[in-house]
Amino acid sequence: MDDAAVALVMLFVFGWGLFATRLGRADLSAPIVFVTVGLLLSQVVHVVDADIPHEAIKLLAEVTLVWVLFVDASRVGLRDLRADAGLYTRLLAVGLPLTIAAGALLATWFFGDLGFWLALVVGAALAPTDAALGAAVMADPAVPERIRRVLNVESGLNDGIATPVVMFAIAGAAVAGSIQGGVDQGGGLIDLAIGLAVGVGLGAAGGRAIRVARRRGWMSEDFAGPGVLALALAAYAGTLWLDGNGFVAAFVAGLAFGNSAGRGGVKEVFYVEQTAGFVSLLTWLTFGAVAVPIVIEQIDWQVAVYAVLSLTVVRMLPVALVLIGARLSRPTVAFVGWFGPRGLASIIFALIALDELHGEADRVVAIIGTTVLFSVFAHGVSAKPLASRYGARAGVAAAPAGATQLPIRGLLHRHIPAAEPGRPAPEPGDGRAG
Repeated sequence: MDDAAVALVMLFVFGWGLFATRLGRADLSAPIVFVTVGLLLSQVVHVVDADIPHEAIKLLAEVTLVWVLFVDASRVGLRDLRADAGLYTRLLAVGLPLTIAAGALLATWFFGDLGFWLALVVGAALAPTDAALGAAVMADPAVPERIRRVLNVESGLNDGIATPVVMFAIAGAAVAGSIQGGVDQGGGLIDLAIGLAVGVGLGAAGGRAIRVARRRGWMSEDFAGPGVLALALAAYAGTLWLDGNGFVAAFVAGLAFGNSAGRGGVKEVFYVEQTAGFVSLLTWLTFGAVAVPIVIEQIDWQVAVYAVLSLTVVRMLPVALVLIGARLSRPTVAFVGWFGPRGLASIIFALIALDELHGEADRVVAIIGTTVLFSVFAHGVSAKPLASRYGARAGVAAAPAGATQLPIRGLLHRHIPAAEPGRPAPEPGDGRAG
């Protein structure tokens, strides 16, 4: 982009800062607005070049995801994780593999020319969720905090867990297509273990170091925020250097940091969150400028129908199955199932496939891009009315003054604190069979 394009994009970001609340009342989320702006700037105004190098887009998306994963995790208490460990196990250990399998089988049926490996790439790339696309759900105090926390933690962990499957599938496609330079197969569990170890080590050490430095007066408050920003990237890059899963490391590092830095770490996390919010807007604008024109060119009825099924049946049926016996009400199960938007992680996986497989991945990118585009609008528009309707049935009281914040992919919103520290807030339907 030239100087004029950069200036125009920055003015749009500034404008969003001025009118975000007003636009939110009209159900216009940040992804909706900036995907649209990116498309207009590249295809109508022609000030943004749609031929941005894939490597640059991939770098932007990866950095964005690392920071928002770190922030998402930093405000999740370990007591909260233990309290709902059963739900997380159901959704991540059983529901996520079922979603990947269902997506891959559906892709094989719809697009027989893809072959097994590319179908698996599609299924695995579209399995992770992104809470930002349903931001109104996370911001609505009428939605029980427990449900918002479950959706937040699920979206933070499932992209890291899906990464080894995506890499394995891309490697298989590269071997099947005799493409040189593809990623190596295998080692998925080892990758996860390395990510967990590095994330816990760096996050806990960094949080403890900040507590000590602040207590002894060593730390500069003016630079503490950028320091934590760098800590998140260090966890990611260091894990990649060790051939581990960087996204898992970023999330776990945030979890460890948030539980070891004490109350003083909130200020530093807020800085990271604001920065993540900024780069998130740029990522969605880039998606609109670069990927959406490709989607428009290549979309057909099969791709469109697959995208709709991916956002509904492929997500909602596994969630319903794994939550049987979880003592959640049927409206809650349906609510959790629907709010599984596809976002940043799916975009990153599509770009990785494009880099590794070149022209072989064009159809894959079109399928993933279409699904993400549909999700941006479907979940963005439906989040507020469905959250209000579900919250009305839940009968949750309005948020008290001074309520704490719940991060949503870098965007700040108010939320209700739990009724008791370390314990989940009551959820409608608890005590009833699903």
